[in-house]
Amino acid sequence: MSKEILITIGQVRCRAVLNETACAAAIYDALPIAAAVNTWGEEIYFDIGVVFDLADDAREDMDVGELGYWPPGKAFCIFFGRTPASGADGRPRAASKVNPIGRLVGDPGVLKAVGDGETVRLAATA
Repeated sequence: MSKEILITIGQVRCRAVLNETACAAAIYDALPIAAAVNTWGEEIYFDIGVVFDLADDAREDMDVGELGYWPPGKAFCIFFGRTPASGADGRPRAASKVNPIGRLVGDPGVLKAVGDGETVRLAATA
């Protein structure tokens, strides 16, 4: 059964559903998590302290609203638009392979209001 989380950054609140993968389960088990946000184009990422290797389904090309885990930075990634590595199609592209771990529920565009250094909180929903 997929697990739902709440992502809160200042006044921005997003719900997300995690995939049924070992990486997503490890992240869910580490909740709650608070960290400082970094932005890279229209991607938010932050160190969550969870250590996990690249999964067999790891990839660079992502979809708008998709969540990933980036092993080199122990980072939770939220893709909501074009990144500096995006191609002509404007599709989000990670700096290097990430494990797909879930998807936002609702409009990912609300994340455009988030800036570097803001505090993000990840929590399980009841």
